[in-house]
Amino acid sequence: MNTIAVIPVKRFDEAKERLAGPVDAETRARLAQAMLEDVLASLDGSRMIFGRIVVTSDEAAASIARSHGCQVVDDSGSVGHSEAAAIGTEAAIESGAERVLLLAGDCPLLNPREIDHLLTSAPDEGVAIVRDRHGTGTNALLISPPKAIQPAFGEGSAQRHRRIAREKGVLASFEDLPSLALDIDEPADLVALTLKLEAGASGGPRTARVLGV
Repeated sequence: MNTIAVIPVKRFDEAKERLAGPVDAETRARLAQAMLEDVLASLDGSRMIFGRIVVTSDEAAASIARSHGCQVVDDSGSVGHSEAAAIGTEAAIESGAERVLLLAGDCPLLNPREIDHLLTSAPDEGVAIVRDRHGTGTNALLISPPKAIQPAFGEGSAQRHRRIAREKGVLASFEDLPSLALDIDEPADLVALTLKLEAGASGGPRTARVLGV
């Protein structure tokens, strides 16, 4: 099945505001950029991804995306994560997607082999929800066909996505991918990522450099 990955990306100068206490604005922007580069570099190694779409209004993010061969779709800079995901899904359908993989751009430890395993093992129709390390958020959402459900990210989205799928009569499952469990929103996430990198975790080389690991 043709699978297109969709990655909504917030403007770098507005990214990671919940890290504002311990991390200054310039470093937050550099961190957001490095994480996106690490995610796209990992996707370069996937054998199951047919195409990639980055939804953003940030010129630097768009340039990085194009350097990795991604299609770029402008989100006009005024939409949230769910709306950007929906915009990307429409573009993916126009590009021939039979299913879409909505991915967070702040999971720098992403392992392409885990992505390929997910895509190989998932049923032809349904929704696969990849939860964050807390088990409540959604760091990736595989939707087949692409409009089987409308994405609804935000706090508590893992259970919300499953509920929406059930209400529509769509098969839904929770999938735990270790390399996608850790997204960076809070200072505690940054500490957890730093500890993993210091312990020799694979992936995230650009992010590691920004963190001085």
